[in-house]
Amino acid sequence: MIRQTLLGLAVAIAPMVAAAHSKSEATTPADGATVTEVPELSMRFDDPMRIISVMLTATDDDIEIERETGMDPATEFRAVPLEELAPGSYRFDWRGMASDGHPMQGSFSFTVAE
Repeated sequence: MIRQTLLGLAVAIAPMVAAAHSKSEATTPADGATVTEVPELSMRFDDPMRIISVMLTATDDDIEIERETGMDPATEFRAVPLEELAPGSYRFDWRGMASDGHPMQGSFSFTVAE
């Protein structure tokens, strides 16, 4: 009886826990993609996210980017590299605050080919 009650409680709570945090629905470039140019870096979320910090790196070097999206919570974040990205592997790391107040972080990687 106790086991059934606990199982029922877990099933009832699971959707609330799953819906509690925003998640990234898409990135540009796509995670793992190989592209020839990167005019924009973007992320789309299923719920507004306040992006607090971002960093683009290539082989341990930080690449300068300019945010096009402010600090207000939004479902889309955009930034642009200040210079054309040279061929190589890149990683975009971000930290933010979900609309429910929980800190979030993530990353995506891509390769620029000649």
